[in-house]
Amino acid sequence: MIETPWEYAPAPESRDIANLKPSYRMFVDGEFVDGGGEPLKSINPATEEVLAEVAGADQSDVDKAVRAARRAFDQSWSTMPGTERAKYLFRIARLIQERGRELAVLETLDNGKPIKESRDSDIPTAAAHFFHHAGWADKLSHAGYGPDPRPLGVAGQVIPWNFPLLMLAWKIAPALACGNTVVLKPAETTPLSALVFAEICQQAGLPPGVVNIVPGAGDIGAALVAHDGVDKVAFTGSTEVGKQIQRTVAGTGKKLTLELGGKAANIVFDDAPLDQAVEGIVNGIFFNQGHVCCAGSRLLVQESIADELLEKLQARVQTLRVGDPLDKNTDVGAINSAEQLAKITELADSGDAEGAQRWTSSCPLPERGFFFSPTVFSDVQQSMRIAREEIFGPVLSVLTFRTPAEAVAKANNTPYGLSAGIWTDKGSRILWAAQQLRAGVVWANTFNRFDPTAPFGGYQESGFGREGGRAGLEAYLDV
Repeated sequence: MIETPWEYAPAPESRDIANLKPSYRMFVDGEFVDGGGEPLKSINPATEEVLAEVAGADQSDVDKAVRAARRAFDQSWSTMPGTERAKYLFRIARLIQERGRELAVLETLDNGKPIKESRDSDIPTAAAHFFHHAGWADKLSHAGYGPDPRPLGVAGQVIPWNFPLLMLAWKIAPALACGNTVVLKPAETTPLSALVFAEICQQAGLPPGVVNIVPGAGDIGAALVAHDGVDKVAFTGSTEVGKQIQRTVAGTGKKLTLELGGKAANIVFDDAPLDQAVEGIVNGIFFNQGHVCCAGSRLLVQESIADELLEKLQARVQTLRVGDPLDKNTDVGAINSAEQLAKITELADSGDAEGAQRWTSSCPLPERGFFFSPTVFSDVQQSMRIAREEIFGPVLSVLTFRTPAEAVAKANNTPYGLSAGIWTDKGSRILWAAQQLRAGVVWANTFNRFDPTAPFGGYQESGFGREGGRAGLEAYLDV
């Protein structure tokens, strides 16, 4: 019997669900207003078409937003009982759920990630963060930070383009729960879901000025960070920009948290369940096109199983479908921008030049848009750029080790320290390795698992401070 080859039938989500507007305005003091800066054009990375024009902020807009946030802090939000603040956060969480399909499609159009990730991961987790922090709003005296912890004031928050709405939730939910007000700058390439979130704030009846959204490029983020009226700065993004922010706020008394880059090690020992490990490896590096700070971009495999694991891994990666992010069958979507695609390409080419063995999925790429094939490099040495630098794309570097001590030494041979993964059947080995690894989060026999009750953050050049859980409240309290 001859088997007939088959393909998944296209299953596109309708882009009409996103309710795209031709233009969006910034959100200050409870109102949508025009900006004084250059307008931004939001581009669909899968098609290179302009989705919408977005009003850009200038320095005076940042000043207006900070002053609005200060008024709201002084006149209502900081003195409001925690039970009342919680009601607003619960409303926001419910509205995110109610508008979840709209937000998921909008996020996929603006960012390029597969719709199944926006729908099943980003949007539900964003809502979960608001639900979780709503529960904390009236229990701060029991959080372990004193009997009457106080809010800091105005929080200036700058978020990246890889998880636009989720990073917004990570920042805004704890800030509001603790009684602070917010001025947030979304990434210039992905501002749309933040501005729809502003609509949700209006729907929830949030007092004017409690949340303000100021789109713009890096200069607007810098102006927000440096503003004298900001008491707390929270940033997620590159290590280079994080260092600039640290220099800016040094000596000002502003509280600072930074969640920066990573070069996480995913360690597979010889007793690991290999099929399960392969799924974790794929999720660890190809989820969201590798646009993940904590991506498992360095695979450390025990030498005795390296060939078998690599064969299984290549077979699994070969099945990944790259293409239209709105298609529910798509596993790997579009790279967020032409600039990021150029960076990924340049670093991958350096792997070739330095002698690593490159294997690339044969999945065809769309003719238009910013796409990069899932790629695995073997025979990688620690000195190579692909083993040292954050690629932030669907590129995996495979190194081998012989002993557990060598695995830990290689895993820690990085200036970063955001996350790590361990794959083994031995619980004692998991506990031993987790104690040795210099990483803020260590996953065991899984990867990229997030929960709003669990703190997340890094060490060394991956930043400092924690987001999520009880520990994440400290960043927004005067303790």
